[in-house]
Order: sequence, then structure tokens, then C-alpha cells
Amino acid sequence: MSIIDNRKAFFDYFIEERHEAGLVLEGWEVKAMRAGRANIKESYVMIKDGELYLIGTHISPLPEASTHIHPDPTRIRKLLLRREEIDKLIGKVEQRGFTLVPLNFHYKGGRVKCEIGLAKGKKLHDKRETEKKRDWEREKARLMRSPT
Repeated sequence: MSIIDNRKAFFDYFIEERHEAGLVLEGWEVKAMRAGRANIKESYVMIKDGELYLIGTHISPLPEASTHIHPDPTRIRKLLLRREEIDKLIGKVEQRGFTLVPLNFHYKGGRVKCEIGLAKGKKLHDKRETEKKRDWEREKARLMRSPT
């Protein structure tokens, strides 16, 4: 079950591979995500000391869930992957000009997981082409519905 999707990532990037990663979260963050108070539009994945970190994700705290702590909504969160997966991703990012972007948050076995994508940036003409295809699909669906 998906919690939140990053639709902007599919518009800005060509997604080559997808990987599922665990997240190091605090309790108030999980509660806020269940309430739908997360935003991953401007977030990205950074590599530091051979580890992957999620930066720019904003999780707004619930007022009733965080009374005794002072939460930081945009703190850096660690991603959990197997060592061989991390090494493979680091190699591709450093050598071939790929970037890592979060695609969605979802539940798996009662835990919150983050799907990250190995992505290559789109040029402006690619974005225009994507927009034209989307407009054509919308127009085609509208024409099929009309009783003319």
C-alpha cells in the first residue's frame, strides 16, 4: 500500500532501476506518515561514507503525537540496503552520471519502505515530449467518452 508518490521524479528523470530500501524513522514520523503528512517532491538521496541518506523529505509532526519531543521535520534520514546493493548503486552514480531519487513510500510487512530509483535527468525537449504524450492521452480519452 503506497503512502506517498513522487510524481515529479517521473517527469524530471528517466528511471532506469528501482530498489526498495528501509528507513530509519522515529515513532512520531511513522504516525505522521500514516496521517498523510509527508512530502518527497524536493528530496534526493546523498552518498556519504559509503551509506545512503535521504535529504529534503518533509514530514510534518502531528501535534498530539509529539508532545514531549521537539521534532525536526526535514532531518536527514538513513536508508537501509544490503552492502552489495549500496556498492552497486554508488558505482553507477559515480561513473555514469546517474542520480538517486526517492519514488515513493509504502508499507511492507508493517514497516515503512522507500523505493528509490536510479535515474538519469531529462532534457527540456524530453519533458516537452512527455507533456505532449500526456495531453494526447487525455484528449483521446475525452474524445472516446463524448457521445458525438
